[in-house]
Amino acid sequence: MSPSKLYSALLAAAFLLAAGPDTPRPASAASAHLHFYMHDVLTGPSPTAVQVVNGPRGHFGDTIVIDDVLTSTSSRSSAAVGRAQGHYMWASTGNPELLVTMNVVLTSGPYAGSSVTVVGRDDIGAPVRELSVVGGTGQFRMARGYVLWKTVSLDHPNAVLELDVFVNP
Repeated sequence: MSPSKLYSALLAAAFLLAAGPDTPRPASAASAHLHFYMHDVLTGPSPTAVQVVNGPRGHFGDTIVIDDVLTSTSSRSSAAVGRAQGHYMWASTGNPELLVTMNVVLTSGPYAGSSVTVVGRDDIGAPVRELSVVGGTGQFRMARGYVLWKTVSLDHPNAVLELDVFVNP
């Protein structure tokens, strides 16, 4: 082995050893399936979403910033498993279609401290929508996958969404 290759191999080994037991490790090669409910609340005494931009024509351009609670069931009082933090905007001049960009931050369970980054188009008129998992942190570092989500209840403008996240770490 040439000196430069030996040096590179030793450097890589030293880096792995220095990571230590508390360093988050990527999830196993097997896929993970996460299931929870997102509570998007724009009204009432404790909103978790706020509209920060009003579009110039109808809803087109409206932008909403979110810090929505994720729970284990569709009931708002069920156990919290994390937060959906990011924003969505009305990205269509016609049909109600949103551009969603958010981090799914997990706060309990086996993936606590990890997150999944979700980006995609939400055609809210469709019964089930598919968005992309484009990355993550902790056990989901560099993750890829998709999210299937559907509206469970709509009390305009508040909504409860069911999220099935399929991640390939």
